[in-house]
Amino acid sequence: MRNDAVANFSQLNNKPLREQIVDLLRDAILHGELKPGQALVEIELASRLGVSRAPIREALQRLASEGLLETIPYHATTVRKLTRRDIEELYSLRRELEAFALQRIHARGNPDDLAVLRGCCDEMLAAADADDIKTLNQVDRRFHDTIIKLSGHNLLATLWNTVSLRVRQVMALRNRHFHNLQQIALNHLPIIEAMEAGDIDGATELLKEHIAQIGDLLANDWILDEDDTEGGS
Repeated sequence: MRNDAVANFSQLNNKPLREQIVDLLRDAILHGELKPGQALVEIELASRLGVSRAPIREALQRLASEGLLETIPYHATTVRKLTRRDIEELYSLRRELEAFALQRIHARGNPDDLAVLRGCCDEMLAAADADDIKTLNQVDRRFHDTIIKLSGHNLLATLWNTVSLRVRQVMALRNRHFHNLQQIALNHLPIIEAMEAGDIDGATELLKEHIAQIGDLLANDWILDEDDTEGGS
């Protein structure tokens, strides 16, 4: 395991030990520091964090229940691989959820909503200027989470929560392999500019195109399960 993939135990806080370990490992997965297919070994993690194996085992079980890990009995626990089908299903659903949310934001007609989203864009540009990919990932995620939140649709928010962890993981992995941080940030601006101009159809199409750009992942073996044979183009 890479040295920076898991923080030192001294950084843990006053939350229950299992929850602290869950947070550390989840963060490493969602930021792409622990990559799909990478093995997580209980004894190694326990030694690195200076804890017993019991809270490590509980944390791994929790992350497996969230769909972030895969456990093969008597073999290994690994970060869940992302198959072509996973990506296609995740992003086809995400595209429709966010487009629906954007249309509701337009219908609300509250200029403060657009100011919040533009603020996210400004923060992404600042992070790109500072070559700070971790902050860029965080604000990128917040931009899309905020679109859902500002829709004011509770059921939509519930649906979003079921896919948001996987979206975060894929976004981080994609951004780590796309080194033009300025372009990542700038990709969001046309969406907001169209919204500010009152062009909801244009904004919706730009949003869908932005999300569809994840298709470049499908052509890269680093994210696909080599055994996957179900995916299409």
